[in-house]
Amino acid sequence: MANVNTMEKKLAEYKCDTNEAISLKLVRFPEDVDDDSTTFHPEYSHQVFGDDEVAFGYKGLQIQLFYAAGNLSTLFKVKYTSKVTETFDCVEADDVEGKIREIIPAGFTCNTDDFISLLEKEANFKPFGTLLHTYTVHSEEAGELTYQIHKVTCPGFREYHERLQTFLMWFIETASFIDADDDRWDFFLVFEKYNKDGETLYATVGYMTVYNYYVYPDKTRPRVSQMLILPPFQGEGHGAQLLEAVHRFYCSLPKVQDITAEDPSENYVKLRDYVLVKLCQGLPSFAVDKLHLGFSADMIKEAQDKLKINKKHARRVYEILRLRATDMSDEDKAREYRLEVKKRLFGPYRKNQRELAKMRKCLRPEELVSHMSQMDTQTQHEELEKSYQDVVEDYRRIIERLASQA
Repeated sequence: MANVNTMEKKLAEYKCDTNEAISLKLVRFPEDVDDDSTTFHPEYSHQVFGDDEVAFGYKGLQIQLFYAAGNLSTLFKVKYTSKVTETFDCVEADDVEGKIREIIPAGFTCNTDDFISLLEKEANFKPFGTLLHTYTVHSEEAGELTYQIHKVTCPGFREYHERLQTFLMWFIETASFIDADDDRWDFFLVFEKYNKDGETLYATVGYMTVYNYYVYPDKTRPRVSQMLILPPFQGEGHGAQLLEAVHRFYCSLPKVQDITAEDPSENYVKLRDYVLVKLCQGLPSFAVDKLHLGFSADMIKEAQDKLKINKKHARRVYEILRLRATDMSDEDKAREYRLEVKKRLFGPYRKNQRELAKMRKCLRPEELVSHMSQMDTQTQHEELEKSYQDVVEDYRRIIERLASQA
């Protein structure tokens, strides 16, 4: 038994956290290759290496996936200080290289010198598709930086997209690759313009995919599928710029019914709230003097007609704008607002009560007791209050962000 435990401890030394082992990089200049400050790591690697996000069989494992900043030409290298097969017979190491090769498209190089030579071709790379929007971001180090958002509808994009979408595996928990040849997909990309040796080059910042669903009889419903701003650019407002530009693009199309999102993350919902409030705050039906009258049919109609925003999202916009316009130190006004929001939040609990009424007719007494305990009134009130406080906290952050951008 002691020998078994000793062996397990020795083998455990050959386990590596794949989120730490994988090094990602967007390379603009040859010196970036060896600059650790430009390296970033995945948030997730379970879709490639399993739920434990561990690779077995190596000490000092390094998986390098470096991309040319513009066209995303790829350098892929696997390094390690020792391998389990060098010490132990009949023990196999994970096929790390094989797992990575399954998700990165052909055409990568494993030679650093070859990769550096590819950087010389970056000057030939130009953003795909049609320019939708240009904006600037101030950087303390670099001054004013210019960014462009493009809608992609042109040849040559497929190979680039295959390289780009590999990032999804590392930063979206339930990501999946899509068929870029399906013409119902729309692609939107963000690029940074920068100078290198007097030439203007473009670096990939992020992108969004949108699928256009048919709505009877003659409308479409664009649904945001995946959205990613690459880590070196996060926290700079690019997500909001991208979402607003995409929203405005679809608002310009008469055949669009409304704009939705597929299984949105919590962060996406917060971003969407911010963008939609920004768009709606100038609409007459959302004027300050209308907000205290409650959520109205005029708000629903105007949000739908002018901004392709559905009723559910318009309601959240109303609640945020009403909070901004409400003096929460006034007990009566604060109470009115709290009841207004809780009335919406109470919907799921009302549904539970209807389900309970049905259960009374068909469940045995012991089963009914079990379900009733799950729907205890006091517990519901506590959960409702917590939901309200969480919502208001999120709303306040959006209001603060709007104020900072004013």
